[in-house]
Amino acid sequence: MLAGMRVLVTGGTGFIGSHAVVELIEAGHEVSVVDNLVNSKRSVVDRVARITGTAPELNVADIRDEDALDRIVGDGGFEAVIHFAGLKAVAESVQRPLDYWHANVGGSVTLFRVLDRHAVRTVVFSSSATVYGDPDEVPVTEDMPTKPATNPYGGTKQVIEQILTDLHGADPRWNVGLLRYFNPVGAHQSGLIGEDPNDIPNNLMPIVAQVAAGMLPGVNVYGTDYPTRDGSGVRDYVHVVDLAKGHLAALDRLTAAPGRHVWNLGTGSGTTVLELIAAFGRAAGFEIPHRPADRRPGDVAETWADVTKAERELGWRAVRGIDEMCADAWRWQRYALGLEE
Repeated sequence: MLAGMRVLVTGGTGFIGSHAVVELIEAGHEVSVVDNLVNSKRSVVDRVARITGTAPELNVADIRDEDALDRIVGDGGFEAVIHFAGLKAVAESVQRPLDYWHANVGGSVTLFRVLDRHAVRTVVFSSSATVYGDPDEVPVTEDMPTKPATNPYGGTKQVIEQILTDLHGADPRWNVGLLRYFNPVGAHQSGLIGEDPNDIPNNLMPIVAQVAAGMLPGVNVYGTDYPTRDGSGVRDYVHVVDLAKGHLAALDRLTAAPGRHVWNLGTGSGTTVLELIAAFGRAAGFEIPHRPADRRPGDVAETWADVTKAERELGWRAVRGIDEMCADAWRWQRYALGLEE
């Protein structure tokens, strides 16, 4: 990607978005963020500035607001968009499906209409490995079929992928990268930005971090009788900084090879729930309380990515291991609680 590109990042004050903004700025690009701050904080911009020396432009707006987007995109001179904005809690999506379809799919349609109007047609989309459902085999490759979503959140990812695919099919000027993440964890090594859920977290790593901080009593290990090496579920955890760098690599590739592309972003190996808890204990310096619990409906025994395509086409691979993921997440958790400056 040529230095000095103007990039719009939707949802750029969120967990993954803020890390992508850091990487973009440090690579010499001009970044503008649009975020409604419904599940993130304005202070993230200041913390990004502390890391990079440059504050990204922040536009507080909802991607469903077509007039606001029209002003932002029309005045921005953007060459590419990285699209993170959307609601993301799986359990909440089951309870509030209309909110998820409206925010994620409705907002994306509005965004793409505005981008098309202003001839900004290079888009990297924050998708998810949830589109694969319960895979028939592991590791999971990009050519495996997607399966019906088990929750509205996953359904919105599938539909947005299809919309972008249809856009490219109708007009080859649309240049689309679909990034299917596995399990993003960790935090920036500075400790200044990380995952900051407003409510009780849904994902394993922030739950473990809050248990370590004394905010929750213990980690429930949902299923200890899976056919895995220690009985707990296996997932592909990928450091958020590695993931963020994958977005820059995707923009590079879209510049060199325009089209519609799909890439898995993960480490290519799996870590069990118990292994992650043990690694976090090493980072924190004490054992993390945990207890067995029944399997949850819909959970699969194991899944991890085949990342051969990303390595071959993007020149990208995850380099940070589970111990570094946990150490960075713990540093961030302590900073968020005011225990570290």
